[in-house]
Amino acid sequence: MAKRPKHPNKEIEAAILYAEKNGWIYKDSGKSAHAWGRLLCPLHTREGHQMSVWSTPRNPYNHSRQIEKLVDQCQHAEDEK
Repeated sequence: MAKRPKHPNKEIEAAILYAEKNGWIYKDSGKSAHAWGRLLCPLHTREGHQMSVWSTPRNPYNHSRQIEKLVDQCQHAEDEK
């Protein structure tokens, strides 16, 4: 498995690491001009949560908080245990 690229913003990178520690996985966004990648929750089906991670959001701090909030609200990590 290829190593995930590091996000250029330190706050967003920290939020991505937080998501990965909670069972979320990174998926490359392909050829998207704005999305750096996607985060998928531990439930890897259509019912699972997912979120685009932007490469240059208007407010990086708020974007990192959105990632952390979605990870905290996701119940699928507990379902998998």
